[in-house]
Amino acid sequence: MDLRVLRYFLMVAKEQSFTKAAKQLNITQPTLSRQLAALEEELGTKLFNRGGHSITLTNEGLLLKRRALELIDLEENIISEFKGDKESVEGKITIGCGEFMAVETLAGICKNYREKYPLVTFAIHTGTADNISDMMSRGLVDIGLFLEPVSTEGLDYIRLQGCDHWVVGMKPDDPLAQKDFITKDELTGLPLILPERPNVQSEIANWFGKDFDKLNIAFTSNLGTNAGVMAMNGLGYPISIEGAGRYWRDDLLVQKRLYPEIETSTVIAWRRNIPYSPAVRKFIELIQNDKSNRRK
Repeated sequence: MDLRVLRYFLMVAKEQSFTKAAKQLNITQPTLSRQLAALEEELGTKLFNRGGHSITLTNEGLLLKRRALELIDLEENIISEFKGDKESVEGKITIGCGEFMAVETLAGICKNYREKYPLVTFAIHTGTADNISDMMSRGLVDIGLFLEPVSTEGLDYIRLQGCDHWVVGMKPDDPLAQKDFITKDELTGLPLILPERPNVQSEIANWFGKDFDKLNIAFTSNLGTNAGVMAMNGLGYPISIEGAGRYWRDDLLVQKRLYPEIETSTVIAWRRNIPYSPAVRKFIELIQNDKSNRRK
């Protein structure tokens, strides 16, 4: 399978038109049609619904689009890894992380790195721990930030300085917003929005103790931003780490720490015993040598 043809396929998927895609690709429309017809024959499936004034993807076409984007991304990573020489470091470093306080530490690390190696660019992917771990295993992410607890099998890692506190979010006119902290008794009976990740739910279950089974769990959410939107609309109280919520407007959503307090730490990790590009190796060296970012 030719990556060039996959790029043709992605352009048609984007433009929803063979004519527009051919113009963007600077080839003739018949040539483009023949190439993609041959791709459908090679895969033994129909990729496009050709009808009306626009072209849409079949279910098989949607699957190919996802896989093609991953392949193109991997190709770009390979090219990036071989850029540079002994005199300069360039390329791209791909980092995966969730929405938590340690991203501020990551920003400081990236700032120091960019001062030394200004030709290197960063790509940040935001997602759940499972999503980031999967992308790392497939070589699509170089460095991952993970909220503990997390399995570090096959990874080298450093625990970052500082920690996140667990909070509950609410509208600013909610009676709980006037309190300094929130206890589990005050949350009993309220519609709650919990993190989707099972390991994290276990931490919350441990905090609630025997009362966990009595909770009114209205939603689960894999990232805090959407949980915050639900809370703004009066649909529940999201329990999460402070993370990105610190940057919400406090006239839309406020956060109160849980009491007794729950804290959790973050690790920055990379796959063990695999070859990395010079840019990624320099980044890992910076993390390892900067003791101010570490937490025992």
